[in-house]
Amino acid sequence: MTDDRTYQEPDYRATAGEFIRHVAAEWGDRELAVIDDHRLTFAEAEAESARLAKALLASGVKAGTHVALLAPNGPDWIVGFLAATRIGAPVPLLNTYYKPRELGWVLEHCDAEVVLTVGSHLGHDYVERLEQIAPGLADQAHGEIRVDSHPTLRTVWMWNDDAPQWAAPIDDLLARADEVSDRDLLEAEASLRPNDAMLVIYTSGSTAEPKGVIHSHGGVIRHPYNLLPFRDLEPGDICYTPMPLFWVGGLTYTLISCMHAGASVVFEQQFEPGDTLALIEREKVTHVVGWPHMAKALTEHPSFGDRDLSSVRGGSLDALLPPEHRVGDPELRANSLGMTESLGPHSIEMIGSELPPEKRGSFGRSVPGMEHRIVDPISGKDQPPGEMGEIWIKGYSLMLGHLKKSRRDVFTKDGWLPTGDAGFLDSDGHLFFKGRMGDQIKSSGMNITPREVELVIEEQPEVMHAFVMAVPHAERGEDVAAAIVFRPDQSAEPADLQGRLKAEMASYKVPRHIATYGAPTELPWLESGKIDRRALQQSLVDRFTEGS
Repeated sequence: MTDDRTYQEPDYRATAGEFIRHVAAEWGDRELAVIDDHRLTFAEAEAESARLAKALLASGVKAGTHVALLAPNGPDWIVGFLAATRIGAPVPLLNTYYKPRELGWVLEHCDAEVVLTVGSHLGHDYVERLEQIAPGLADQAHGEIRVDSHPTLRTVWMWNDDAPQWAAPIDDLLARADEVSDRDLLEAEASLRPNDAMLVIYTSGSTAEPKGVIHSHGGVIRHPYNLLPFRDLEPGDICYTPMPLFWVGGLTYTLISCMHAGASVVFEQQFEPGDTLALIEREKVTHVVGWPHMAKALTEHPSFGDRDLSSVRGGSLDALLPPEHRVGDPELRANSLGMTESLGPHSIEMIGSELPPEKRGSFGRSVPGMEHRIVDPISGKDQPPGEMGEIWIKGYSLMLGHLKKSRRDVFTKDGWLPTGDAGFLDSDGHLFFKGRMGDQIKSSGMNITPREVELVIEEQPEVMHAFVMAVPHAERGEDVAAAIVFRPDQSAEPADLQGRLKAEMASYKVPRHIATYGAPTELPWLESGKIDRRALQQSLVDRFTEGS
């Protein structure tokens, strides 16, 4: 297999303003986004984001102002994101799954001055949540917020809900758009450079604290464009995804890619197999982009056989494709490896293609413009082909850095990023991923840091120690499991603990399986006095893995 691939980038300056103006001129009245009855064309996305951008300028937002975005997938999210970024306001993307403690930490960490939010979504009351995390907020006036817990926060604007006194409707903000001229907007856009910060995405860190990954305008716009030759997206295609726009799978791999290609993105309020199948059929979706466990839920739904899904011809779920487009053997289906820090794939082959037998399990070769090294974690030396080590990456789509961390704490002196992933390269440059160097859990596409979960469990009054680990699951990849040691004369039912934890952290982090112990001596320990994590994990695997 010869590598004749070359790096490609758009022929215009890669900043948000130039990007949305270009795709609006290119695709005009084509639909860009659909959710329920709300449909947004490319031209409308440009016009509405321009209006909101001018209103933000009128309200005092300028280049460098952090405008946090807390909203579900849909046209409002897209317009809000484009509006802020096209005037140089970096956007921290807030996870709609966050519970109060998580939201409070991230909102303070990202130094948000302005928040664009919905009042509620799928049972999450963000008005109540914001008042809970920011003591004194309920007594504040809109635009004059001063709370000790979040010292940078000044203004909250809200979509679609009755706003409390400390917030105001987005419509009130939009009423100020005429205070700023089109020329002023163009000047604000022209001042931006591709290397300026565009957004902050939060991902689970290697410690208890999440990491704020900063990406530039150039990275966010160029990377999906450079990946298009490896995908079969065409003008007029229709993509469905449940992936949140506050993560790279939804934002860059789906939305920004579709904007480049002239394709539209179909969203729904919540993934539910029957409703999702009806949506795919009704909207004549051509590409379904999601996590592997979705395929089983969709294909096993009672209505699956009655649905006309003949429009589907691409995406990440092999089981939904017509027989002639299926690879069958998952280890021979072309795959890619990516991470938040690289804006998604840093290795890739033609999506949907079949690998030759000798490349079974390959995650592809380096994306053009990206480089890989395999490094021995002990010696720091490069490993020869076929030898395992840590995967290091370098190239144009890498993040600018982690918010509030020095570059030297994240990158090597010569600009390489140690990923924490283990694998090897073969003599042809194919990358083989073999798991995490550390203990991060990946369940249904979500990254979970064990220590982050352990700290919350250990705050429960009955708990002395908590050890969180992964156990395999056929559809979800991995499940979160916990071994909990109670304090003397204390105990609690696993279901009770799970209920409490659901109030403290996003639901996907809550352990699905809990093993309880009355004393530390019931667990395996090493002679060094540390827990024998390997033996304990095997015990949890034996106990909780389906079919064991």
